[in-house]
Amino acid sequence: MKIVASTRLNKAQRAMTLSRAYGETSEAVFGQAETKPLEGLKTLYIVASSDKGLCGGIHSGLSKATRRMIMEKPDADIVVLGEKSKGQLSRSNEDNLVLSFAGVGKDVPTFAEAQAIADQICQLPTDYASIKIVYNKFINAQAYEPTTVEAFSEEAIIQSPNVVAFEVDSEVLANLREYALANSLYWALAEGHACEISVSSTTSRALY
Repeated sequence: MKIVASTRLNKAQRAMTLSRAYGETSEAVFGQAETKPLEGLKTLYIVASSDKGLCGGIHSGLSKATRRMIMEKPDADIVVLGEKSKGQLSRSNEDNLVLSFAGVGKDVPTFAEAQAIADQICQLPTDYASIKIVYNKFINAQAYEPTTVEAFSEEAIIQSPNVVAFEVDSEVLANLREYALANSLYWALAEGHACEISVSSTTSRALY
């Protein structure tokens, strides 16, 4: 049992390390472009949970963090990845939920999975001032914390000071927006998966 848990943890942490390169690349690009969230429009929160029930505190922590943010922006929309946080948030914030995804977290997250999710989110009809991904950040084998990362809207990218200076085709910007969102979702899902497997592995070692 310990060998199985250790193997799963190593696999999850390798995926997390790889995903960070994707997410940090997007952050660097938008940092250079001086991209900022817009003002005056709605906020979208994307909650990166999973379908698994191995560690309930992981999911409830994300839901609590999201509820606190919704209290500050009661008209915000919510997209939930995974059934666990969906069940929790649908009881308290059903009117804010606009989209959800099942089948998340059954195995190590992949970029293809994140890309498919990003494609659906980009088809939402609302123009958002700010898009924040809420996920569990891996601290160490025993610790994690709910964190947010910004995923910019297409209009925010267009208005970036170092993008305005160039004539960039609108289709290119739309593709960049979706690709960057997929990068950040992959990062968030892989980081959250590593947290869940780590806590589960620690519990397993304590039992045997």
